[in-house]
Amino acid sequence: MKKYRNTIEFEVYGAYALFADPVTRVGGEKTSYHIPTYEALKGIVESIYWKPTIMWIIDAVRVMNPIQTETKGIRPIAYNGGNELAYYTYLKDVRYQVRAHFEMNYNHPELEQDRNENKHHNIAKRMVQRGGRRDIFLGTRECQAFVEPCEFGIGEGYYDMMTGEVSYGFMYHGITYAEEAILEEDRDKMTVRFWRPVMKNGGVIEFTRPEDCTEKRHIRPMQRKIFGKNNFTGLEEFTSEEVED
Repeated sequence: MKKYRNTIEFEVYGAYALFADPVTRVGGEKTSYHIPTYEALKGIVESIYWKPTIMWIIDAVRVMNPIQTETKGIRPIAYNGGNELAYYTYLKDVRYQVRAHFEMNYNHPELEQDRNENKHHNIAKRMVQRGGRRDIFLGTRECQAFVEPCEFGIGEGYYDMMTGEVSYGFMYHGITYAEEAILEEDRDKMTVRFWRPVMKNGGVIEFTRPEDCTEKRHIRPMQRKIFGKNNFTGLEEFTSEEVED
């Protein structure tokens, strides 16, 4: 597995996780996938450090703890008011090692002067040391999580002695928004992606890059965001941030 120049590696862990299929998020019962989705891990990385100048690519995840589930009775707020009873099936006692790297987002020419790889990489590594800039969640808000630096592949994992492969079939991968579209066919659109993950020896799942997902659907037209002094913190902050962080 290739390790890129702008790589960060970290462990994320928590008491519960809920990586639900987006189709089930409207209401009613929710059941977690047995493994984290690309989109959920990307959200965690962006909570550690995010700037529109860069795009995070999730390379791999290593499942460290045994996959276990627990069902809870929940009383969420119903769409027509009041509460309703629903059963959510969570993953419990989860721990993952994650490897990710960033690339420049060339869909934002207005941020060209902020394309400083060393600066963003150094800040990202410091944010991993600090446990992230924003709160970390494993799939949903109620699943609080914590981040620590690690070396990917080092340390004892539950699936280290596993032989062969485990296929998880057809699964949600993530959403490509207009400002992160790489393929011409995905530009100015919101695109949902799917893939077929496989867990290999050591509990490692290597992710397909978003633009390499062949099974996808365009949801709706979408215009990319344009960042500048009037609708963002301003490019001056990028320069001072390197010193402050």
